[in-house]
Amino acid sequence: MKKEYVYRSFERFWHWMQAALIIFLGITGFEIHGSIQFFGYDQAVKYHNTAALSFLVLIVFAIFWHFTTGEWRQYLPTWKNLRAQAEYYVFGIFRNAPHPTKKTVLSKLNPLQKLVYAGLKVLVIPVMVMSGLLYMFYRYPQRYEVLGLNVHGLEFIAIVHTIGAFLLVSFFIAHLYLITTGNTVTSNLKAMITGYEDLSKEDVKGDPDSEINEPVYSK
Repeated sequence: MKKEYVYRSFERFWHWMQAALIIFLGITGFEIHGSIQFFGYDQAVKYHNTAALSFLVLIVFAIFWHFTTGEWRQYLPTWKNLRAQAEYYVFGIFRNAPHPTKKTVLSKLNPLQKLVYAGLKVLVIPVMVMSGLLYMFYRYPQRYEVLGLNVHGLEFIAIVHTIGAFLLVSFFIAHLYLITTGNTVTSNLKAMITGYEDLSKEDVKGDPDSEINEPVYSK
């Protein structure tokens, strides 16, 4: 095994900041929805809107980073070993079966992770952002003046936004569980904090079948 620099500084910053903002948006959002009580409705709306705008700024920087570094290729879905990976999570992991795919510096995600993360990035989060912006800025014009919210017109947007919130909550719970499925219970968590992860020599060289041709980052 060799300790390799797998997750770069911005990648770790983006990961933890995104996690913090999504958790905070979930707490304030469900309070606005009436599911919990914590800050009070008015403050929850204010905090939710501020966190949403911060999240948009983070998304812009993340998109720029992914495309300038080529890291966007990490999320390209593949059908190779997808079924084997799903069966491993459902059955194999409880039988100490070998992992069907190898994690490498150049291919950090397994096929199932690629599919899920791609869905989040191109479907769930964009829908949440668009529905949230529509909900935030939509007004009902009457006689050339903006008089107030058209609550009935917002009902469908609110339902879509809420469904997206539950999908994110489901992903968050699954993500917490999958964190514990590394070489040790805490190895994945430590890697996302320090950037370093223990990989075999074969993993350090990278996956020859990977479509990613970025250089290996190590220190």
